[in-house]
Amino acid sequence: MGSSPEVLVFDVNETLSDMASMGERFAEVGAPPELARLWFATLLRDGFALAAAGDAARFAEIGTGVLAALLSAERIADPEATAARLASAVADLPLHPDVVEGIRALRGAGYRLVTLSNGSAQVAEQLFGAAGIRGQFERLLTVEDAPAWKPHPAAYRYAAEQCGTREQEMLLVAVHPWDIHGAARAGLRTAWVNRTQASYPSYYARPDLTVDSLTDLTPALAQGS
Repeated sequence: MGSSPEVLVFDVNETLSDMASMGERFAEVGAPPELARLWFATLLRDGFALAAAGDAARFAEIGTGVLAALLSAERIADPEATAARLASAVADLPLHPDVVEGIRALRGAGYRLVTLSNGSAQVAEQLFGAAGIRGQFERLLTVEDAPAWKPHPAAYRYAAEQCGTREQEMLLVAVHPWDIHGAARAGLRTAWVNRTQASYPSYYARPDLTVDSLTDLTPALAQGS
């Protein structure tokens, strides 16, 4: 991979937070647990569509609107209020088991750590504060302050500007191949966290590194540099 990157940029939702328990939250209100995955995928689709059209909306606004429609189709009582309550639960999710150890190791190795999320900075604040790792991150960046959602290149350029560095000195860490692709096209190096042993889509730019967990990233970076 060449020289070691200066700044590691982390996606938040699903990369660091474990969204598996969202299915349980859906079941608690009488909705099918599998609706949680459809909700998140539809939320991303609509955010991407706005970005492609040159527009933007906040993660919470899109998420609540999408969820209200899904819950209404399932005939859940008071879908708007229920949607708002469920959508806010993303800030209460646990982190993946490998995150705390992995983040501490990376910071201990001297890397600058930031986030770049399509969600709000407040969600990251709450997640990291509860886990005791907020102080490991230099900045909690969000596309709410950028020109466009990821994977638009403007989102990654915004992160580089905020960190006072070049895109080539940054490495995006994410579980989403679409995020890996967007970052690569914007000039960042990339690391794909493949906890589920999934196949990487052939139509996306391949990651510079692939690891099974965040705890594997520090040695992988050392070896790659």
